[in-house]
Amino acid sequence: MEISIDTVVSIASLLVGGGGGAFFTWRWQRAKAKAEAEQAETTAAKEMQDMYQQMLHDQKGYNDDQRKYYDEQKQYIAELKEDRRHLREERDELRQRIDDTDGKVRELQQAVERNNSLLAWMRPMLCGKRECTDRIAVTSDDMAVATKKRGGKQHADKD
Repeated sequence: MEISIDTVVSIASLLVGGGGGAFFTWRWQRAKAKAEAEQAETTAAKEMQDMYQQMLHDQKGYNDDQRKYYDEQKQYIAELKEDRRHLREERDELRQRIDDTDGKVRELQQAVERNNSLLAWMRPMLCGKRECTDRIAVTSDDMAVATKKRGGKQHADKD
């Protein structure tokens, strides 16, 4: 089998022509893939930037909500402190009133004790009858009059 130059040239031109076309096709495909990759990167970067922007917007809204909640709680705490202050003032006022009342009760008890001791001291001089000069002794706490005079004489009822 003989190979002629024409055959060799034909095969070489086929290889060179097909190889050249393949080379240019390969270069074009490579440039196209690179452009598509850059476009995909740009799109991904844009999407990521949009996502970060959305996250920042959401975070700002969340921070605003938290600040509003914090301010409301701060106001609520201030109101509670004010209420507590009022309650303490009322409690102190009531304690003072109770102490004053206790003091008055003690004074009244002392006055009653003083009156009881005076009454016990004066009891022998009491008479159960009005305008009585004979001084008939009183026999019980309800001021009942005894029927005999201290000296043993009968006393007439003169009401």
